[in-house]
Amino acid sequence: MCRLYEVTRGGYYRWRHRRPSARSAENERLVKLIARVHAQSRGTYGSPRIQSALCMQGMQIGKNRVARLMRKHQIRARAMKIYRFKAGVRRFFEAIPRQRLNVLSREPNSVWVGDITYLKLGAAWRYLATVMDRCTRRVIGFSLGANKNVRLTLQALDRAVHRCRPGPGLIFHSDRGIEYAGYHFRDRLAELGIVQSMNERMNDNAYMESFYHSMKSDVIHGVTFENETQLQRVVRSYIRFYNERRLHSSIGYVAPAVYEQNYLR
Repeated sequence: MCRLYEVTRGGYYRWRHRRPSARSAENERLVKLIARVHAQSRGTYGSPRIQSALCMQGMQIGKNRVARLMRKHQIRARAMKIYRFKAGVRRFFEAIPRQRLNVLSREPNSVWVGDITYLKLGAAWRYLATVMDRCTRRVIGFSLGANKNVRLTLQALDRAVHRCRPGPGLIFHSDRGIEYAGYHFRDRLAELGIVQSMNERMNDNAYMESFYHSMKSDVIHGVTFENETQLQRVVRSYIRFYNERRLHSSIGYVAPAVYEQNYLR
């Protein structure tokens, strides 16, 4: 082998017995830390979030180095594409304007966003309606049920109202699904002093879409749920994890609950 590769036998054995360099030893230690953070995130963090988590622990490490070590050791975040059904559009939707959300959502309880997604349970579907504070990215209300209707969205809204107690003038933004544009839902918003806002086109609710993508990638995709209780438990656990522990890139790589606390201090 030495003759084939044109190296000396002495050089080969020196290489065999050479101790790992300081850089290699440090990389081995970093890989263990990266794997631990990845496991604590339920396998959901990619290199940017892992790098932020390590920096929060007092380490100085660049994103490129984390990404390189993750590639080398095949540590990957779960990801998937989401399939969504399109809801119907009604003429009276045009009576509900789209508010200037970017300008108005600079503090908690100024703009909420809501949406519904589909979750598979055996051969049937279950429907998850959620409400998120657009400023803090915290999920503040949700409802999981067998029927995709206004009762589902009202329950999620009422839970958010019970938790946050918002003042009048709050904006609630959603897509144009009948579950939000129906008169029962609109009347409830008016009763609470909440201003309604809707997309000008379908499937344009980026904040809720981002949350659903994360949830399905992290704990739904590839999992078969045997009963309602199991699905409920996973959804509740993930929303708690998302709010209290999952680092969010758009709010400085902190969890929504931490961002909310820092804002309200």
